[in-house]
Amino acid sequence: MPKLNLCLAMMVAGLVAAAPAAVAQDRAALGPALDDFVQMAMTRVEAVPGLAIAVVDRQGLIHAAGFGVADIETGAPVTVDTPFYIASATKPFTALAIALMDQRGQLDLDAPLAAWSVGSGIPQEVAETVTLGDLLSHQSGVRNEPIAFRVAFSGDWTPDVLWRLTSETIPNEAAPHGRFMYTNAGYNLATVLLEQRWGRDWRALVEEDVLFPLGMTRTTARIDAQRAAGTPISAGHSGDQPGQARRSPLQKVDATMQSAGGLMSSASDMALWLEAQINDGVVGGRRVLPAGLIAATHVPRVALDSRSGPYMREGYGLGWYTGRYGEDLLVHHFGGFSGSRAHVSLMPDRGLGVVVMVNEDLVAGELADVVANYVYDWLGGLPDVDAVHAARVDALVETRDARRTRLAAGLEERSGRARTLSLPDTAYAGDYHSSALGRLTVRARPEGLAFAIGQLHAVAGHGAQSETVRVELVPFQGMVAEFEVRDGVPVAVSLAGARFVRE
Repeated sequence: MPKLNLCLAMMVAGLVAAAPAAVAQDRAALGPALDDFVQMAMTRVEAVPGLAIAVVDRQGLIHAAGFGVADIETGAPVTVDTPFYIASATKPFTALAIALMDQRGQLDLDAPLAAWSVGSGIPQEVAETVTLGDLLSHQSGVRNEPIAFRVAFSGDWTPDVLWRLTSETIPNEAAPHGRFMYTNAGYNLATVLLEQRWGRDWRALVEEDVLFPLGMTRTTARIDAQRAAGTPISAGHSGDQPGQARRSPLQKVDATMQSAGGLMSSASDMALWLEAQINDGVVGGRRVLPAGLIAATHVPRVALDSRSGPYMREGYGLGWYTGRYGEDLLVHHFGGFSGSRAHVSLMPDRGLGVVVMVNEDLVAGELADVVANYVYDWLGGLPDVDAVHAARVDALVETRDARRTRLAAGLEERSGRARTLSLPDTAYAGDYHSSALGRLTVRARPEGLAFAIGQLHAVAGHGAQSETVRVELVPFQGMVAEFEVRDGVPVAVSLAGARFVRE
């Protein structure tokens, strides 16, 4: 498997396995200190209803705990088994499942798409140069907003529709082939092609080849069944208002659980995931996945020189960033979407891994990072670790307040806008269609024009320009909808980069 740099990966895995367990003496002492810190931090930050954490080393679980509530509407407490939405931290699962297909000889990550995706709508010049490995490492140089929008946001799709929409793949002028640009589209496009060629959707791929072998029984992309069974699951929230977080109006359903961000998982399950990452596929002393496979997914395929908060980012492999926290090598991937935030990371040289999941991301989602960093610094013996991280919590509180102030100012400004539509609301009501994004319905309501695309729905506010309204189909992400009026009749509306024609 030279395309996965297997020899280098196995050397890395061997060095990691041979290193001494540096944190064994701290295992018993970490839990109480960490629990106290998390309780303090959640009280100070106030915006985050619930948090789950797990810490592992080469021997397995060091500590796991749940805090707060999973859903403010039910009051269900967070436990180590509570599923949280991990959003883009799904990508390493999808990439690992595809890498395993490569390892088995079922496909070649470095073969051009044209070699096996015959019949897709991908332009020939793209298909002849771009590979699966490029798609999974965000250096494909292509875009496909319609597929990404439908599978992550509207949920308005079928396999046939997605296959048709491969024709919407276009070169990304901002990041040509070989240059890194993080998007969901690469993963979405990869799994649409794989399903057409091999008849397995991404859910089955990840379940059968990753989740089941690792024993991750509380991890799933099938959220509808969990709700139907009454399983207490974490809901997304926003902490924009002081005193009480609000449940997000946009919650995930099966139709919007997708290969770039479509798993729910618990602290207990993510501990197994991290143990496998640290030990290159060995969990509980048992080899679960082939030697060298997981380590190979950590090997960068594209170089980076960037920063995300306190983390340096130096490369991206198959679903994983590589970089530094302080002087320590950090392999990591985070995720966030409409009220959910996940921090998943490991330090291979120290044999440590941490997952922190919170159910708020708008004003204080970085609490997940603060808690994870506390673990690494506490186990690393940072002097005055509690005082240092208390100051970081204080800084997050200041950030939270600044964000709340900015959100309130934006709301006040928009509330003062005058109506710019030239016709009564009833004139704009109707069904509009875009071949790329699907059906948009517009209805006249007493409170304003109500927009809906699949799972997305919201009442619009006044726009700033003529014949426009502003609508938050995704909470706190306002989009301008501009109507096209001919001879006193609305005939189309432009929204989310697409033109919807009235039916």
